[in-house]
Amino acid sequence: MQGDIINKVASSTLETIDLENFYPQEEIVLFDLKPFLFMELILKEKEFRASLLDLDWSAYKDKIVAVTCTADAIIPVWAYMLIASYLEAFAKDIVMGSEQTAIQQILLKRINAIDLTQYKDKRVVVKGCGEKPIGDFAYMEITKLLRPVAKSIMYGEPCSTVPIYKKK
Repeated sequence: MQGDIINKVASSTLETIDLENFYPQEEIVLFDLKPFLFMELILKEKEFRASLLDLDWSAYKDKIVAVTCTADAIIPVWAYMLIASYLEAFAKDIVMGSEQTAIQQILLKRINAIDLTQYKDKRVVVKGCGEKPIGDFAYMEITKLLRPVAKSIMYGEPCSTVPIYKKK
């Protein structure tokens, strides 16, 4: 056999983005308003405010908090604002919705914070297939961000990619 075996993937100029790196590592906890409602149906302002004052908010320290109400009740906007005002001093982040909504919002926030200058005129592979469930929304978002700057965008693994976009 002639010559050495060369690993073209290792020596390529491909930039790889692994969306799992943007997945929240922090604990995500649900803050449900249901237990704070009278008969789990009605928000009584005086009692609601008193129960929030008595709550140990330090339990939410450095956590991502998803605020929701699992009861079929009409919650005034100010109630969510009040909860956010208490949580802000402790929580790493606060989102409205379920745990899944929190994951999605955090992923999008972190993807949108990427410094895109590092991918200017580069060939970029967005890694697929991982351990964590990265939703389609994240792949769509990274493509929207990369398209104006990258030379090309591919999906998959550096050794086996699916072409997505190529600058003409």
